[in-house]
Amino acid sequence: VQLQASGGGLVQPGGSLRLSCAASGFTSDYYAIAWFRQAPGKGREGVSAIRSSDGWIYYADSVRGRFTISRDNAKDTVYLQMDSLKPEDTAVYYCATTRVPVGSSWWVVRWYDYWGQGTLVTVSS
Repeated sequence: VQLQASGGGLVQPGGSLRLSCAASGFTSDYYAIAWFRQAPGKGREGVSAIRSSDGWIYYADSVRGRFTISRDNAKDTVYLQMDSLKPEDTAVYYCATTRVPVGSSWWVVRWYDYWGQGTLVTVSS
């Protein structure tokens, strides 16, 4: 099983980036795939998640209205479009999958069993 996250980089405040997470090697369906982030000196926080069965989407309050999660089932890839970026969005972004029907607790780190390697997003002028 492999999750390959990419698309990070340096962007000015107000700018945009699109992250990608390509999944491979799964022998059974996962319940949801999510994006988490971890800023220096802070814990890992949930950013957004999308449910595999019906595409139901969750967002953290801090990113709702600025970030958009989407998926391409044919490519087994999930995207995170990040607009109106702020310096406080600076973090390493990870994608992860869970087989637990997480629902409203989608942001709980321990529910996720497979993680990508992370991609660094830096928002700075």
